[in-house]
Amino acid sequence: MTVSVAISGATGRMGTLIRGLVDDLDGFEVHAALDSSSALDEMLGADVLIDVTHFDVSERATRFALEHGLNVIVGTSGWGQDRLAELESTIPAERGVLVVPNFSVGSVLSTHLASIAGKFYDSIEILEAHHDRKVDSPSGTAVRTAEAIAHARGSEVSSPNTDQRARGEIVAGIPIHALRLRGVVADQQVIFGGEGELVNIRHETLSNRAYVHGITLALQQASTQRGLTVGLDALLGLGG
Repeated sequence: MTVSVAISGATGRMGTLIRGLVDDLDGFEVHAALDSSSALDEMLGADVLIDVTHFDVSERATRFALEHGLNVIVGTSGWGQDRLAELESTIPAERGVLVVPNFSVGSVLSTHLASIAGKFYDSIEILEAHHDRKVDSPSGTAVRTAEAIAHARGSEVSSPNTDQRARGEIVAGIPIHALRLRGVVADQQVIFGGEGELVNIRHETLSNRAYVHGITLALQQASTQRGLTVGLDALLGLGG
């Protein structure tokens, strides 16, 4: 059985990569390649929508897909906890949404390690860098990392002087500092401060090829997903 895939954001950097992967992946085919001029009903007839756009487009496309019988993979930033909770309440029982803040397996592992380390330190900050054309900040990965740390701790981190603008955006009590620079693909450091020591958990993406394994895994699992799944963690056996 061939799984037909609609790609929202098909002409962007990630969308172009995904289209090539689907073309080469046994048992999958591109049903529709949607760009900013496409009508949402072009996805009708597909089994799965994979969305790599901007949040406002992603929200509309995801809801349309669910209403018309598609499962969805969301690779778009901006789906914070409140929005995810609202989305979860609207997913039909027979449908599933897999929200992937980062398709890099190394990034997922780094966030998982940071959530473990976060239980042992009270001084935590995140520094993330992406290419200068990324329109949102902080990144979805950084937000997900901060939320994962707070979840593992059972409470938000209490950072001092968070009212100062230079401290960055505060997510779950953790300051996140965002850089947007030419020549960068993606780089995240989670820095833990302790008595007489620093721990730095860093993941650097050197090319978009780092996303291939995660995209492939998401595509292979998407049709069988039910309800809401956030991150590749569960698909990799790392838990929720």
